[in-house]
Amino acid sequence: MPSYMIGDIQGCDSPLSQLLEVIDFSPSRDTLYLLGDLINRGPNNLATLNRLMGYGSSAVCLLGNHDLHFLGIELGLRPLKAGDTVSDLLSAWNRSEIVSWLRSRPLAVYAHECLMVHAGVYPSWDLEKTLLLAKELEMQISGPNWIECLSSLFGNLPSLWSDDLVGVQRLRATANALTRMRFCNELGEMEFETKGPAVNAPPGFYPWFAVPNRQTQQVLIAFGHWSALNPTDSPQSLIHHNVLSLDTGCVWGGCLTAVELGVKKEFNHVQVKCIKSDSTIKRVRTP
Repeated sequence: MPSYMIGDIQGCDSPLSQLLEVIDFSPSRDTLYLLGDLINRGPNNLATLNRLMGYGSSAVCLLGNHDLHFLGIELGLRPLKAGDTVSDLLSAWNRSEIVSWLRSRPLAVYAHECLMVHAGVYPSWDLEKTLLLAKELEMQISGPNWIECLSSLFGNLPSLWSDDLVGVQRLRATANALTRMRFCNELGEMEFETKGPAVNAPPGFYPWFAVPNRQTQQVLIAFGHWSALNPTDSPQSLIHHNVLSLDTGCVWGGCLTAVELGVKKEFNHVQVKCIKSDSTIKRVRTP
């Protein structure tokens, strides 16, 4: 019964279909862990979500920032931005089912001795706190006051986590760490303006996983969100930090990557190139 983690799909259903065929995925036997950003920017968001919903409990799908952005658009809380491709979802016959399904997705999962999130884990959080805070936010998004919750999630402040945060500020800081964070300094301040590779870090800032004394250094973490970390399409490039970066830029013409969760920290990964005219498959086994 293999289990696979897959990076950001972003509505690229055809590469996903090809990747699942390559790994011989069977929902009656196997489990998929999708690391968020299931939709947006790609061409087939509706087909992607209908596929994943159809897999039931065999597809554990995390929420990413693009997924939350869509929920905000659907509620009229967020404007459509240049590059958004969610019109097929907004006009879908099962739009309400899609919204309900997305609202019930997790923000962090710990399975097979691996912590899975979309973007990152705040440096001062340990494994237990990460899962606890994720669950707090999940309950609000899936609960009766979800519209009020969603309306408060978008924004960059507070940029510092504190255990004293309550209400809206606590939820927003949690959402930003789990679904948007890239750079952070030693004080724990999150920075959301800078994009690109890790070398673009502003003075005094680090990629979140490289912040000194990060409390989850001994926990294997898999995440997506940051395709610029993988210029060679290698999901193992950050293993020395005990993290796996699995957004290999599918929607930008890179690869869609599946990593099989193995024993003794051995990982088999398979990649499908997402350009139709250059559809290639790479199978790699790494220690």
